[in-house]
Amino acid sequence: MGESFDMTGKVALVTGGSRGLGYEMAMAFARHGADVIIASRKLETCQEVAAEIEALGRRALAVASHVGHWDELPRLVEAAFDTFGRVDVLVNNAGIAPIAPRSSEITEELFDKTVGVNFKGPFRLSALIGDRMVAAGKGSIINISSTAAVKPSRTYPIYAGAKAALNIMTLAHAFEFGPKVRVNAIMCGPFWTDIAKSWREEADKNSPAAIKRIGRPEEIATTALYLASDHSSFTTGTIIKLDGGGP
Repeated sequence: MGESFDMTGKVALVTGGSRGLGYEMAMAFARHGADVIIASRKLETCQEVAAEIEALGRRALAVASHVGHWDELPRLVEAAFDTFGRVDVLVNNAGIAPIAPRSSEITEELFDKTVGVNFKGPFRLSALIGDRMVAAGKGSIINISSTAAVKPSRTYPIYAGAKAALNIMTLAHAFEFGPKVRVNAIMCGPFWTDIAKSWREEADKNSPAAIKRIGRPEEIATTALYLASDHSSFTTGTIIKLDGGGP
């Protein structure tokens, strides 16, 4: 796998990279030779991951950034380019999935925050970095979506809608930034992460998926590595469902 997914000399930016699936992807990129920018709301946790990456002999940059805040994202982009001079791989991973028993209980603030983190932020960050990738003549953008986009629940309609919009954006940006820049999405089912502590054991035991369990964080790594590497040179505008064969 090391030779197939060699990322030596590449620079990757991962939002929500300090925990869960984002952490697994950031570490996988570093283990395969990439330098990594880790962005999330808490600087301390980003710095901890950056230290792990540097211990592997790679360069790392920790940046505190709220992806749902439109005006914060240019600062994140400038920090990345000032430090590394480019971004070869952008992973729009940060997301939130608040639930509410009824739509009438969702406040405007919660609606805006959910759409902001799951759709507005990835749109803005892709726009800022996508244009620079086009100018450089290469790049890969990976959007982390959810099967909620195609199988919504009554308890998280805003999250599902935002992820559906992210899927559409993936195809739109593939056309806008192509042919040299590829844009794809990984549409994840449930995964065993720290974020899912309250429900992961029950979901794992009662999974209706063909593999009869939920995903493990490390299982997203090979899909992300494939999309980030040159081996996926003919793959763009694609949404890969990663849910263990869910119904």
